[in-house]
Amino acid sequence: MPDQANPHLFVDADACPVKDEIYRVAARHGLNVTLVANRFIAVPREASIRLQVVPDGPDVADDWIAEHVGAHDVVVTADIPLAARSLEKGAAVIGTTGRPFTSQTIGAALASRELMSHLREVGEITGGPRPFAPKDRSRFLQELEHAVTRAKRALAETAERPAGA
Repeated sequence: MPDQANPHLFVDADACPVKDEIYRVAARHGLNVTLVANRFIAVPREASIRLQVVPDGPDVADDWIAEHVGAHDVVVTADIPLAARSLEKGAAVIGTTGRPFTSQTIGAALASRELMSHLREVGEITGGPRPFAPKDRSRFLQELEHAVTRAKRALAETAERPAGA
């Protein structure tokens, strides 16, 4: 059952390197977490943490998250199109390296993704993303904490407003 007083954390869980950090922040703030993956992954046995297994296929997990996320929720993903879809729904979005996606930065991120995809198609780029580093984990924790705090504050402000205001 959704907790209307707290944001919900949605995690694009396939290959997510910061699950333990997500669990710690969620426990500290009393948040519900839904990890979405196309295969079974081990998750802590806690009522606040749920694994949603979706069928295998391109963007199936992304589609599930985009369908269920709402305003003031927090999404953790490295997928830029999912980040854009989540921002459109009013959610906060953080990449797994701690990079926040915002309405001001998502356009450039999408354009860069498209350019890099094109360069790979024509054989110009053969390397992948840089390896995940300890500083990425630290930055992620800090940004997730900020995103959750902002989302909780926004939810509280929304709840305090009189109906129709």
